[in-house]
Amino acid sequence: MSKIGQAFANGKAFIAFITVGDPDTETTAAAVRAAAENGADLIELGIPFSDPTAEGPVIQGANLRALRGGITTDKVFELVRELRRDVTIPMVFMTYANVVFSYGAERFISTCRQIGIDGLILPDLPFEEKDEFQPVCRRYGVDLISLIAPTSEQRVAMIAKEAEGFLYIVSSLGVTGTRSEITTDLHGVIRLVRENTSVPCAIGFGISTPQQAKEMASLSDGAIVGSAIIKLLAQYGKEAPAHIGAYVKEMKDAIR
Repeated sequence: MSKIGQAFANGKAFIAFITVGDPDTETTAAAVRAAAENGADLIELGIPFSDPTAEGPVIQGANLRALRGGITTDKVFELVRELRRDVTIPMVFMTYANVVFSYGAERFISTCRQIGIDGLILPDLPFEEKDEFQPVCRRYGVDLISLIAPTSEQRVAMIAKEAEGFLYIVSSLGVTGTRSEITTDLHGVIRLVRENTSVPCAIGFGISTPQQAKEMASLSDGAIVGSAIIKLLAQYGKEAPAHIGAYVKEMKDAIR
């Protein structure tokens, strides 16, 4: 079992997404620790990118604030090194293929291994093109995590068969962001996933309330929340980590 499997070993997993460098790396570090201390089972760290095509306005705003603040990939790596002194839960990067490509895939992924990053999510990398990065990921023991969207249809089984780490099930069409309700019929997607892999799956995009988290975790192996956490960072800035800790605890309690 990869280290990511540990996040799903004790019941339903709560996965928190945090954009690195919004508003600064010190606040990011405090937010990650607050999430981990309050029940997050896995942290997705967003490496900011100037054109984050999968993101809605909330996470786009976080990307722009972080980039304006001078965040770089090397600074993100430095932060993870510091976090790994005491944060033991699995952590993965979520970013875009160009970030990895421009840094140099070998250099980027080997550094992930050195600093303790367990997986990589690239929303703009089509499944059919994952061989661009997968061999390097396997060489360094970094799981390349696939996404399954409502439009994946006949590709679901194929993607599930080759899954590593966990499968990211996209709840709805469109970009990230909180939604008042999630209307996609996810039962069929999850059933197909279960028939084709034993790798856990978690649902993300649009989840913001304890009730939504409970509902999505009852269908799958966990719930992923990003925009609702980023809204707290936008609202409270450097004071956000305490609010994030309280929010994560409420969400984790809902899915237990």
